[in-house]
Amino acid sequence: MSKFAGFGRTLAVTLIVSASLAGAAKAQDVTDDQIKAARAAIDAIGATSGFDNILPSLAARVKATFVQASPNFEAEINTVVDEQAIALAPRRADLEKEAATIYAKTFTQDELKAIADFYSSPVGKKLLSDGPIATREVMKAAEIWAAGVSRDLQTESGKKLDATIGAAAPAEGGAQQPQQ
Repeated sequence: MSKFAGFGRTLAVTLIVSASLAGAAKAQDVTDDQIKAARAAIDAIGATSGFDNILPSLAARVKATFVQASPNFEAEINTVVDEQAIALAPRRADLEKEAATIYAKTFTQDELKAIADFYSSPVGKKLLSDGPIATREVMKAAEIWAAGVSRDLQTESGKKLDATIGAAAPAEGGAQQPQQ
């Protein structure tokens, strides 16, 4: 396990350094004012709040992997992984910075301000909280509508086809029946 830990540390340092260099290059493309506007928009819409569970989920997976390999050391594994996860928690800010950079590149500063203003308003907050409920209800209505349209399409088409094909079917059917 110690060989893997040394490799893991080396890999982690390499990833951190390369991510930092890539982040620095990307950050140069946007201004501080754009980043501030992007952060305000991200905060207003909660764009990154869904990422809060990434580190705890990763820690649980790492614990499970190590415990499976060394079940007699579960307590030690849990303690070490928890300590390491807590040590890595400040890196969450890197994700926020990356998200802000992406938003700053995607939207103009005026657009970001408008997004933040709207979603910080009472109606914007209501859209964020009740929008998913409305969307779910619209999807249910669409399913019901589609079922009704499907039923009516099949019924009406069946009637028309019975009138057209049904009249010709006995003549064709009679001709195709084998002689006894």
